[in-house]
Amino acid sequence: MTRSQSMQPQSAVGAPVARVDGRLKVTGSARYAADHGPADGIEGVVHAVLVEATIGRARITGVDTRAAEELPGVLAVFHHGNAPRLPYRDNPFPDSINPPGERLRAFQDDRVRFFGQPVAVVVATTPETARHGARLVEVRYAAERVGTDLAAGTPGGEPETYGRGDVEAGLRSAEVRLEMTYRTGRNHHNAMEPHAIIARWEGDRLTVWEKTQWVADPRNELAAAFGIPQESVRCLSTVVGGAFGNGGRTWVHSVIAALAAREVRRPVKLVMTRKQLYSGVGYRPAYEYAVRLGSDRSGRVTAMAHDVRGETSRYESHADDMALGRMLYTTPHVAQTVSLVPLDVNTPTWMRGPGWSTAAYALECSMDELAHELGIDPIELRLRNEPESDPATGSPFSTRRLRDCYAIGAREFGWDRRNPTPGATRDGDRLIGTGFAAGAYATERMNAQAYARLDADGRVVVQSATSDIGPGTATSMSQVAADASACRWTPCASTWATRCCRPPRSRRWPGRWRASARPCRTRATCCAPGRRPRGHRPGLTASRRRPGRVVVRDGWLSVGTDPGRGETYPQLMGRNNRSHLEVIGSYEPPEESGFSMYSYSAIFAEVAVDARLGLVRVRRMLGVFDAGRIINPTLADSQAHGGMIGGIGQALLEHTITDHRDGRIVNADFAGYLLPVSADVPDVRAIYVDGEDREADPIGVKGLGEIVIVGVAPAIANAVFHATGRRVRELPITPESLLG
Repeated sequence: MTRSQSMQPQSAVGAPVARVDGRLKVTGSARYAADHGPADGIEGVVHAVLVEATIGRARITGVDTRAAEELPGVLAVFHHGNAPRLPYRDNPFPDSINPPGERLRAFQDDRVRFFGQPVAVVVATTPETARHGARLVEVRYAAERVGTDLAAGTPGGEPETYGRGDVEAGLRSAEVRLEMTYRTGRNHHNAMEPHAIIARWEGDRLTVWEKTQWVADPRNELAAAFGIPQESVRCLSTVVGGAFGNGGRTWVHSVIAALAAREVRRPVKLVMTRKQLYSGVGYRPAYEYAVRLGSDRSGRVTAMAHDVRGETSRYESHADDMALGRMLYTTPHVAQTVSLVPLDVNTPTWMRGPGWSTAAYALECSMDELAHELGIDPIELRLRNEPESDPATGSPFSTRRLRDCYAIGAREFGWDRRNPTPGATRDGDRLIGTGFAAGAYATERMNAQAYARLDADGRVVVQSATSDIGPGTATSMSQVAADASACRWTPCASTWATRCCRPPRSRRWPGRWRASARPCRTRATCCAPGRRPRGHRPGLTASRRRPGRVVVRDGWLSVGTDPGRGETYPQLMGRNNRSHLEVIGSYEPPEESGFSMYSYSAIFAEVAVDARLGLVRVRRMLGVFDAGRIINPTLADSQAHGGMIGGIGQALLEHTITDHRDGRIVNADFAGYLLPVSADVPDVRAIYVDGEDREADPIGVKGLGEIVIVGVAPAIANAVFHATGRRVRELPITPESLLG
């Protein structure tokens, strides 16, 4: 932070202001991807509906489109037999967006790789006609043997391994040894807004209105698929109605929509159905996670082995980050093997807290089992294994306030009133239990740009090629911009598009945990008193003093030693015949910081289990988070409460059921795939540990959106054990698992 920046008043950042787009959303005025049309200059839109494979693995032997093509209003039917060949160059970000392998391509061969794969698309003048036409398309298959069962599958390729010390020797010499295997179900994102796209060609230039978590990837992927320059593709993403990870990459339906639009020479709108989302845009993969643990009688963990198996598709290898067990506790002997099992399924993808949430379930339940075995309080056990530096790398932590999270959470939750004996606390027919779990999530940074313009009327305009995927990015960016430019904060509109400001080539995609890097680049751009914008001559600051001596408050520029002497931004620019000042700022983090950077969580949960029916209800939950500086407490609460509610679903409700005979998901709807609803939501509270992390980020944030779910499922599982005395090692925890 420069001297001129440190002198500026800070009033907007930290204020619990409402979302700038909140009124649009609650009044139904917000325009999501599928809402665009003539009002946006998109004339003559036609509609596309996918035809999905009804078999899990096969070759297509024939496609009969005659009945569909004869339907009035149907313009075209495309499939592998008549679709144009596409170049499909490599996406420039293959390591962070497209996992290793060959991505699914739009009608480029006769292979069926999973149940629900798009095998044709019908384009018609109305959505009803397109849906009717899709039902009339007949596809014939030569079936092949399908394999979709993780338990019966065989790992493929080389596993990812990690090790320090001698685990086997450490386990042999341990006074206490435990062996456990945990299993997690497949979870789907199920955001309110389904995936949708409108694709329009103007010559060789393509514009898409797309649901995406970052506007750069549709540009990159569509340019690569069609073999055109990135500059020829523009992506607009005005509002995103949730994604939770599956908007992180551009899926094949987007390429299909663009292909259809080019062939019929009309803008094409494609909106996926709820059922199609279960096979079209990824999911949190199922895992088997075996833990072997050794400790001494005092509870110091001496050795831990993690053997992990996860599902992936046969055509790509998606692997979540399972690093939590390497760094959360000071364990001298650690070994980890992560194997992927290729199956006839669509490729998994990131889902909120990817990898870390899954690993926390196994790690934190195993620590709870050890605490019970030794008769040690679960929090005290964690404290006895708290590291001073990162055990995996040896690097110092940028900040680690996990002890504070434990202490604050225990005090606020009333942990000291807990009877440690499982099954000892009742409320009528309900068994009451409390549970605890810790968590961490890596803080990652990315380089980016922002454009800022100060108009003669004193208005500040900030543009950046990004998306607001739920955390309130537009709001937090405007708060940071207000403080950086020392203007009064007011709600502003937002439009996210790739041509607002092209971001530098980053090899990372922005999930929720990187959302605060966007305000970071906003701040770097908007600190006008300390830098020289375009069109700004020396000496144009208040009283022609050096910029470092100028203080700005609510748009009034004055000399720091004489606040009564100065002028407003409009006066300054009017005096110099300027209509505006503008600047492009960039943020580029160092390659190596020398620090290990994480956000942390401590989750406390209380459950009630019906002793006769086995029904589990979460009665209250508290999350204490070390996430650095909080830009907006209201937005933070929205993220924290949503993440913890999502963790309830992960622990007690959510999982897809696959018919392994053909690979069909049998509960691909909201009737069979259970999600938390209002009646499932308990008293939820979030607390944020005071502090900032200037090593992790120039404005002191570490990221909140992912860490809020890490530790929730194990806290609930541990509470269920405390209530019932029965340890369930598979998610979700169902009444059958407690009564069987």
